[in-house]
Amino acid sequence: MKNTYTLYLLRHAKSSWEEAELSDFDRPLSPRGCDAAPRMGRYMRKQGFVPDLILCSPARRARQTLDLVMSKKMADTEIKFIDALYNFGDGTDLIHIIAAEGGIHRQLLVVGHNPTMQGAASKLIDKGNEQDRKRLLQKYPTAGLAVINFDTSSWEEIIHTKGRLEHFVRPKDLHAD
Repeated sequence: MKNTYTLYLLRHAKSSWEEAELSDFDRPLSPRGCDAAPRMGRYMRKQGFVPDLILCSPARRARQTLDLVMSKKMADTEIKFIDALYNFGDGTDLIHIIAAEGGIHRQLLVVGHNPTMQGAASKLIDKGNEQDRKRLLQKYPTAGLAVINFDTSSWEEIIHTKGRLEHFVRPKDLHAD
């Protein structure tokens, strides 16, 4: 039986390059990132986007983004930090991680990096608002969020199934509160 599965792809917020001695993995968020991530979290709450499972890159900037996006409703949501999400490929590996880790959960949030997020999103969508699709393919900014729905019976099917882009939101689309 087919159901709707919802994938939230959130690119980490803007990171800082000020501490040159830090490895890429350990870079923190910049002040701009610390502003954008909570705005995206408020947007997600307002829209009712509450995942059943969160998959997050273990990189410092991804973990900080998740902390700033989290809502009280997400407090009990299972979070898996997956080393393979610290990836900068074409998105294929991310799709396979989602298929393998999604399990029975119907709403999944992934916090990761580019170009992987943009690549995965472009491979996974073939329907949805044309303007949003063009913007996503043009640039997937830091703290950008894509919401993709799939009519499928499991996450494993997304390897061969395309979804519908429901929303593509960038921090600059959101007003400061």
